Amino acid sequence: MSAVPASAPSADNPLLEPSPLPLQLPPFAGTTLEHCREALLAGMAEQRTEVTAIVASTEPPTFENTVVALERSGRLHRRAGAVFHNLSSSVATDRMREIERELAPLESAHADALRLDPGLFARIDAVHTARHDIDGEGLALDAEAVRLVERYHLDFVLSGARLDAAGRARLTELNRELSELSTAFGQNLLLATEAAAVVVDDAASLDGLGPEEVAAAARAAEDRGATGFLIPLLLPTGQPVLTKLRDRELRRRVFEASVGRASRGEHDNGPVAVRIARVRAERARLLGFATHADLVLADQTAGSTEAVDAMLARMVGPSLANARAEAAALADVAARDGVTELAPWDWAFYSERVRAERYSVDTAALRPWFELDRVLVDGVFAAAERLYGYRFTPRPELDGYHPDVRVWEVTDADGATVGLYLGDFYARDGKRGGAWMSSFVTQSRLLDTRPVVVNVLNVTRGADGQPTLLTLDEVNTLFHEFGHTLHGLSSAVTYPRFAGTSVPRDFVEFPSQVNEMWALWPEVLAGYARHVETGEPLPASVVEAIEAAQLWGEGFATLEYLAATLLDQAWHRITPETEVGDPQEFERSALEAAGVAYDLVPPRYRTTYFQHVFAGGYAAGYYSYIWSEVLDADTVEWFKENGGLRRENGDVFRSRLLAVGGSVDPLAAFRAVRGRDADPTPLLRRRGLLPAG
Repeated sequence: MSAVPASAPSADNPLLEPSPLPLQLPPFAGTTLEHCREALLAGMAEQRTEVTAIVASTEPPTFENTVVALERSGRLHRRAGAVFHNLSSSVATDRMREIERELAPLESAHADALRLDPGLFARIDAVHTARHDIDGEGLALDAEAVRLVERYHLDFVLSGARLDAAGRARLTELNRELSELSTAFGQNLLLATEAAAVVVDDAASLDGLGPEEVAAAARAAEDRGATGFLIPLLLPTGQPVLTKLRDRELRRRVFEASVGRASRGEHDNGPVAVRIARVRAERARLLGFATHADLVLADQTAGSTEAVDAMLARMVGPSLANARAEAAALADVAARDGVTELAPWDWAFYSERVRAERYSVDTAALRPWFELDRVLVDGVFAAAERLYGYRFTPRPELDGYHPDVRVWEVTDADGATVGLYLGDFYARDGKRGGAWMSSFVTQSRLLDTRPVVVNVLNVTRGADGQPTLLTLDEVNTLFHEFGHTLHGLSSAVTYPRFAGTSVPRDFVEFPSQVNEMWALWPEVLAGYARHVETGEPLPASVVEAIEAAQLWGEGFATLEYLAATLLDQAWHRITPETEVGDPQEFERSALEAAGVAYDLVPPRYRTTYFQHVFAGGYAAGYYSYIWSEVLDADTVEWFKENGGLRRENGDVFRSRLLAVGGSVDPLAAFRAVRGRDADPTPLLRRRGLLPAG
């Protein structure tokens, strides 16, 4: 295996050994960026030594001395990487970005050194051939062990293990370049997003925002050393303030700042995206696939680009028709304000007005009923306790990686410790936009570890001394991300390769989307939706109106998602011979060819800020949200058919699906709950895509 440059780590580095804190919670208070860098380098060197020993063994390859030994290897690298890569998304600094740029190609080379080692693959291949017979000790492998062998074998094959020496060398070079490019894309986007924040001089321009939002904008400007008010940007195209700002010119400024991010100047991601797509295309060709999308789909539940195309094609026409109908309704309302031609920066504002007029729902006015801590404790946590028996106890004596981060211990109905949950909810400079779940420690019986997971959001903190109030969308996001947390906490597997959310990309969103159903479930909503000042519950008439209004806006929401999905597919179906040229022109042509080009509804993510696919794990896989939603909508029907928020239902969903992680075929896990394959009808009904009649 190739060497990784490493110097001896400092003796006081707290990452060199498993953390002595509860459940190996990382010792954030005593860990520096230099500790992370040292430990990552030392971890790669240590794993290189461990794998060299596996390959050099004179014993015949067995499940234990090859596959299990590989599962046990790299614990220092895994431990240090979990800390550093989580921090790089949440508390980025100039020094952290320097370390990222240094380590990205080294980590890529390290991964390739493992996956492209002919001796290691020969041993895995031998175990794979004999996997249905016996292991080296005369014992039949159980189902999880057989699946582990099969997964490792497929991982290595798709990573190029069958290439010749020249092919392996070229693949290593391509992977190194991809790691550098992806790092550059993410760093450009973070800096460009911060630079694109909109500065407002006059408070009158913020008409429509609540007092706490105006105060937050003033504080954001102060934090940046600016005068007046600052509107920071979130990751998607749509910005929450666009639903409220009455100043049309300011809406235009915010919208154009959002869609123009990282598209010019020193942080221009256009050329970076083009190069990423081209390198991925060459890499796919080298591995024997027509396109990068074909390579990705070979290891997903969808199975083929044809299956993805068939699903998306079924939705494009109805979505566009719904969006056009919504636009006509918005234009009528906007005309009352003298707006003669609806613009994309008007959509969210007038959509809220239509929602309020047709359904008596003003979502901005709902925020006083959605105070963050109450939503979390009396909503999200309470639903998890009723379904799964989980209880959440604050552990204020345990440090997070930032003063904003809080820690809870999670126990089951019998009082046994399940894991630790960290919450990092507030937006701040140096933090990647969006929302996600990640793990610092994953569950494994082999390694005797239990989960330590984190949810990260980007909500605006309340002004000094004031509560943090959420929008209805942010409430749904919190329930969604906590669905990933439940997947991680419920894990009950032997091998770390299968823990928690280690499932195909087009399945991983399924449990989190299911968890969104509890946000408006009557018993759950009654527990948390209380006015922050009066304690009054959200009126039943408002809840009924919210439910009645759920189909409003689905044309826009589905079309903006499909546009991003089809843009992702277009970028990742180019071949090495494809002439791309200007990335903005490529994007325009791709959207037109897919039938989703509609100026009033831009993609949820445009190319230059499509973090998911150019600096995340969703390349050619952004379709997975709606693919998973087919499973989700059908599972919601199952919960309703069986009485909803009942512990018996939670136990079935947890034990048959959440707990097994990637240790069984995902669609088999779905069938174990639902009793059959998924029916797409509930999803089409939910999104208003069924034909009339």
